[in-house]
Amino acid sequence: MRRGSRFLVLYILLFCWITGSFGIAVDKKTSARIDEAIARNKAQIIKIRRFIHMNPELSNREFETSKLIASRLLSLGLDVETGIAKTGVVGLLHGDHPGPTIGIRADIDALPIQELVNVPFRSLNPGVMHACGHDIHTSIVLGTAYVLNSFRDKIKGNIKFIFQPAEEGPPPGEDGGAELMIKEGVLEDPPVKAIFGLHVWPDDLGSVAFSSGPIMASSDRFIITIKGKSSHGAKPHEGIDAIALASHVIVNIQTIISRFLDATDPAVISVGKISGGTKANIIAESVRFEGTVRTLSETNRKKIRHYIEKIVEGITDAYGADYEMLYREGTPPLYNHPELAKIMTPTLYNIVGKENVFPITPQMIAEDFSLYCQKIPGFYFFLGVKNPRRRSMSPLHSPNFNPDERSISLGIKIMCHLLLDSLAHQNQETIGTK
Repeated sequence: MRRGSRFLVLYILLFCWITGSFGIAVDKKTSARIDEAIARNKAQIIKIRRFIHMNPELSNREFETSKLIASRLLSLGLDVETGIAKTGVVGLLHGDHPGPTIGIRADIDALPIQELVNVPFRSLNPGVMHACGHDIHTSIVLGTAYVLNSFRDKIKGNIKFIFQPAEEGPPPGEDGGAELMIKEGVLEDPPVKAIFGLHVWPDDLGSVAFSSGPIMASSDRFIITIKGKSSHGAKPHEGIDAIALASHVIVNIQTIISRFLDATDPAVISVGKISGGTKANIIAESVRFEGTVRTLSETNRKKIRHYIEKIVEGITDAYGADYEMLYREGTPPLYNHPELAKIMTPTLYNIVGKENVFPITPQMIAEDFSLYCQKIPGFYFFLGVKNPRRRSMSPLHSPNFNPDERSISLGIKIMCHLLLDSLAHQNQETIGTK
């Protein structure tokens, strides 16, 4: 490295140290321009959100939602690809200056829930509703594209806007979601260096919550069938009671959490469905039950699967029964890259105020954004959407879920700052390594 280059790198590092970090790169003038652009596009983005909310579509069936998103991105002059992972859409915004590419992702699918919220834009699709806020996510990311499209002169690099179907899981027998998006190259051409995502959360509007490291759990599913022997209820000794054995198994697998795992590393096993037997006076020949396993670590994930099968095998073998076990691994734990989280924290403080940024304990729900984070550094946060005047609001996946629409403008502002600051950091790193 030449002497002059050394001094340039030292100067940049000193400047970043004096200003606190590599985090905040958006100056007051740029911030004001962002606010003006949000205000200019606000009515249109709200209109889009309400249209999406009125016309929800289930996983891998988001045909009209996809068309709407693609048409809006094309109108902005972005490079647009459609049909990724069936109904996914990707828009690439090229900055006026060369540099790295970062991504931002929204999920676009709805849930099979009948909406009970009495709003003028309630769902027109019977039994289908945006009860998880994906219409808000889509609107925020689309709004971010609208705003940053007018900032190409400030952008050193590219921003990839990823609209992903089937976050709630593809239909049985189909592929989909983040896994298929990645398989079909969404993080390539150009390669994405970091990715951002968010989820609406039933906390006060204006609040932001996140954690460094694990923030959501893995989610695996199991289906176990206990095979016994039928007999008359008056002569249970002539049969092998599958209901009694299933009961023993269900109770015993809960001891995996309390006796086989480190109590400081959370995990949850839940059995949510059970069926078996034919009549009250007949010993059941077969019982089938289904459940989920949620962990924050891959270590526990592997342990639990092993112990479940050992317990089922041991109990059925002791009573002369048999079993079948189907275990499907789902999404891994969602992991916020610690260094990226550290870099982005000052940005969040700058936008919503340090007093409104909260640490959150890892949640045992799951999100397939985690699959992107296995490939590249990712940052994911929760955005409060509860009207502060209300004491509480209905939770996610409720037919009464009704987020405050003012969260859309705030979400756009946060994402604009995060993306611009992240690009600035990526470019500074490139200078520092030359």
